[in-house]
Amino acid sequence: MPQTQVCVTAQDIATYQLDGAVVIRNLFADHVETLRAGVARNMAEPGPYAAENLHDGERGRFFDDYCNWQRIPEFRTVIENAPVADVAAALMGCDRVQLFHDHVLVKEPGTAKPTPWHQDGPYYFVQGQQTVSFWCPLDPVDTASLRCVAGSHLWEKPVLPTRWLAETSFYPDESAYQPVPDPDAEGMEVREWAMAPGDAVAFNFMTLHGARGNETTQRRRAFSLRLVGEDARFVERPGPTSPPFPGHGMKTGQRLREDWFPVLRA
Repeated sequence: MPQTQVCVTAQDIATYQLDGAVVIRNLFADHVETLRAGVARNMAEPGPYAAENLHDGERGRFFDDYCNWQRIPEFRTVIENAPVADVAAALMGCDRVQLFHDHVLVKEPGTAKPTPWHQDGPYYFVQGQQTVSFWCPLDPVDTASLRCVAGSHLWEKPVLPTRWLAETSFYPDESAYQPVPDPDAEGMEVREWAMAPGDAVAFNFMTLHGARGNETTQRRRAFSLRLVGEDARFVERPGPTSPPFPGHGMKTGQRLREDWFPVLRA
C-alpha cells in the first residue's frame, strides 16, 4: 500500500522557527490504528509513570503516561516507520535526530479539566535550540486541540514548571522562572488547529502550550513523541526531572546516551 505523502514546506520551517509551533498534516496518517492499539495497551498496562490527573469529584478521566516505547511494540513500530526523523530534521535545521521519549494523554468525554499551560523544557534534563515534540490526536479534535503561544520558545526566562494535580512548584527555587501566565487573559497570540487523526502539531520544547478540557461526546486520545537534534545536551536541574530516567549517569554538557535514547537519523 502506498504511503501517505507528508509535505514539509519552506513556510512550515519558517513558521516553526518563528512561532515555535506548526501543524504537519498526515504525519502519522498511516499509523493511526497502530497507535490506537498501543494506547489501549498502555491504558490496560500502565507504566511506572502513569498518572490520573483529576481530583475526587471532578468529571471524566484525564490519563497520561510516558516512556513506554520499549515495552509497547506498537509505539516502537510507529517510531521506526513513520517519517518523524526526517520531518524533525527539516524543522530543527539539523541532520542528527535522537529519540527522547513518548507520551500518551487521554481525555475521556465530559472531562472539564484543561491541560495546564506549561513549557516542557524546564521539566527535562535536556537543553538546546534543536528540539521538537509531535502531538498527534487519534480522534478528530476541534475545541480539545493543542494550543500554543506563538514565539514563547524565544522568551528570555522560562516558565515555572508545576505539578499538574497538586498545582505546586516542581523545583524548590522559583527565582529562575517566570510565573505561569494566562495567555487568554493577557492577550497572547495563541495558535490552535482543528485536526484529523494522524495530523500532528510540531512544537519546540520551550513553547508554552496547553489544551482545553474535553467537553465533547468522544474521546480525545493523543500520542506525543519528543525528539532532539545536534545541539541538545544534558543539563542539571534544581531537583528531580520529569521524566526522571534514574541511573542515567550523564554529566552536564554530554549528549544523551545513545543506548537509552536511540539515534533515529544521523
